[in-house]
Amino acid sequence: MARTNILVIMSDQHSRHVLGCYGDPLVRTPNLDRLAAQGMLFRNAYCPAPVCCPSRMSFMTGRTPSHNRVWDNQHILNSVVPTWAHALGLAGYETSLLGRMHFVGADQYHGFENRPIGEFWAAHPGAPMTGSRYPSGQHRECMVRAGRGTTTYQWMDETITTAVCDYLRQRASNDGRPFAAVCGFVLPHCPYVAPPELFDHYYDKVDIPTTDTEIPPMIRNYRETRGLDTPPLTEHNIRVSRAAYYALVEHLDGLIGQILTCLDETGLSEDTLVVYTSDHGEMAGEHGLWTKNTYYEGSVGVPLIIREPNGVAAGRTSDAICSLIDLAPTFAEIAEAEDVPDWDGHSLCPVLQGESEMAFSEVFSELVDESSLPGSPSRMIRSGKWKLWVHREPDGSLPVSLFDLEADPGEIHDLADLPELDSVKNRLLARLYQDWSPDAVLEASEQKRRDYLLLRRWGQELKPQLPETLSVSQAIEDDVELL
Repeated sequence: MARTNILVIMSDQHSRHVLGCYGDPLVRTPNLDRLAAQGMLFRNAYCPAPVCCPSRMSFMTGRTPSHNRVWDNQHILNSVVPTWAHALGLAGYETSLLGRMHFVGADQYHGFENRPIGEFWAAHPGAPMTGSRYPSGQHRECMVRAGRGTTTYQWMDETITTAVCDYLRQRASNDGRPFAAVCGFVLPHCPYVAPPELFDHYYDKVDIPTTDTEIPPMIRNYRETRGLDTPPLTEHNIRVSRAAYYALVEHLDGLIGQILTCLDETGLSEDTLVVYTSDHGEMAGEHGLWTKNTYYEGSVGVPLIIREPNGVAAGRTSDAICSLIDLAPTFAEIAEAEDVPDWDGHSLCPVLQGESEMAFSEVFSELVDESSLPGSPSRMIRSGKWKLWVHREPDGSLPVSLFDLEADPGEIHDLADLPELDSVKNRLLARLYQDWSPDAVLEASEQKRRDYLLLRRWGQELKPQLPETLSVSQAIEDDVELL
């Protein structure tokens, strides 16, 4: 009997709020909707960190950001830390990374055997790399310089799609080892610039979210450091950016459709587990916020769809409160591989098999926000219907926010100061601090920042090149029209 192949399709910055199968009536995502109808949709999946690199490293290792000591996009995962790619390679799988993973530093594999196509960000710290001419960070400029056209991010994902389909055709003609591959997309990550015909479809249709009147301390800091209120974004800025984001999601869905069709045409669907997820979400104007780095559902929640071979138990949904760190042990169980020591995640196989969701009622997410110095360590716990987060202010204070997701799914009312909920708050705080110290995280993060600054100066001076760096002609973006 053939062993099960594994194909992970991982996007970047995709809010599960902008997906048809998760209830959005506006966005057109027929391919992901079809995948969900053929598999299991997880309603309460979270990222280990609401920012790219820490979340992705935890996805690879099955360990929390604190366990990895990777809390920010400039933190480098130590190459001695094993990943699920190491475990599955030992079990006889051919492991391949095609496209985006945002590994930082010289090690661009971390256990993958093959990397047929790289990414823009595969570079030594400080070394020159290609990318978009349009803003893609966490600042108001991203929403002000938005519009329609073709970006290098779109080109990259289209190029990756071709490479993935070529890879699958090669694997289908090879009767050798089973494979475990990651297709890493960068969309729908900003810049908020989208193909014109899709942008025009959504421009008049998107709504304009309201800005909260109750603003937790962590969010006030976020708004200030991103310049969101100086001055406030106009309704036009918001409409253009949201229309572009919706359009990018639909464009991504079309690329995923090409891969799903290739799986069907090659016969690989019959013995390939397909996973769709994202490294974190996107606020896309919800709560008056954009991009990520918050613990609101739009940012910390992620889509997670798993389709087993041969349509086993299709069309199911799960309310298990789970995390991307649970995928590593899931892959190991499916591949009959040995567990990596000290995994923090738990295999989702019992949930997929309809046996139990008992182990999945609690999840954590954490990061260090380096938008201001010293950085701001923070951590979230989701436990049952409750969500609580804590962040460390520069003065050392530790403001708390608490939400009841059943009564208040929009996370409008912060309940942290209600005396009648003190027992709930104290119970969640005890769990949150059980294996996490904001002061210790800040100290370790500051050391990593100093190390990184030296490595970056070295990269700027020597300009070393990595073969995994994907280069592109800047002429691709000549058609961009900012609105």
